[in-house]
Amino acid sequence: MTAQASRFTGKVAIVTGASRGIGLAIAQRFVDEGANVIITARGQDTLDAAVAQLGDAAVAVAGKAQDKAHQDEVVRTAMERWGRIDVLVNNTGINPVYGGLMDLDDDAARKIADVNLLATLSWTRAVWNAWMKDNGGSVVNLASIAGLRAAPGIAFYGVTKAGVIHMTEELAAELGPKVRVNAVAPAVVKTDFAKALYEGREESVAKPYPLKRLGAPEDIAGPVAFLASDDAAWMTGQTLVVDGGITVTGGLV
Repeated sequence: MTAQASRFTGKVAIVTGASRGIGLAIAQRFVDEGANVIITARGQDTLDAAVAQLGDAAVAVAGKAQDKAHQDEVVRTAMERWGRIDVLVNNTGINPVYGGLMDLDDDAARKIADVNLLATLSWTRAVWNAWMKDNGGSVVNLASIAGLRAAPGIAFYGVTKAGVIHMTEELAAELGPKVRVNAVAPAVVKTDFAKALYEGREESVAKPYPLKRLGAPEDIAGPVAFLASDDAAWMTGQTLVVDGGITVTGGLV
């Protein structure tokens, strides 16, 4: 076993929104590097399929990411099964609307903020109280390059991801030195979640990217694992942009 392959041996990770896409790729990376993983999502069927892929090192708990009772169940499951929680990846995010802020329905905005922003805080609080406050750990939040600059069409999603970036900094300042808190800000990654941004026009969407392709879930899993690992032991409060170079050109999609 290589040094990299054993980075998470004996450790336990919670990955939210991990039944497919980026979250599943992150969970797979942790399992490949020796971790036990709890994955969450709303759908039991997709979670069951994910666990079948991940193997015996994975356990699934279905529920809504913003539901406090679900969060408590996941944390309780981790502690009862393995007695520790070393890593939390706040991956769950939603964007049920497309358009500008002036046309945004207030109820939709509240739901987006509840899932994308407030749940990030409550998940972190849950693992902090259960284990990390006394034993340390690492939190990695999934932000977006839409949180770094204006993102027409996904405007309020970008607002919430800007909040995730700033929350990452605030939590890093508050929870250190026991817990490191960092974020990853991807550009467009080829997942079901992002299909509206590229489906039917992938070549033209990818053209402005210096690397001339859109991201794959595995492109995000590696940086997340790095930030969660001791390889990033002197990093906290940082947002790592993983974007195929698109922000270099001044673009978003």
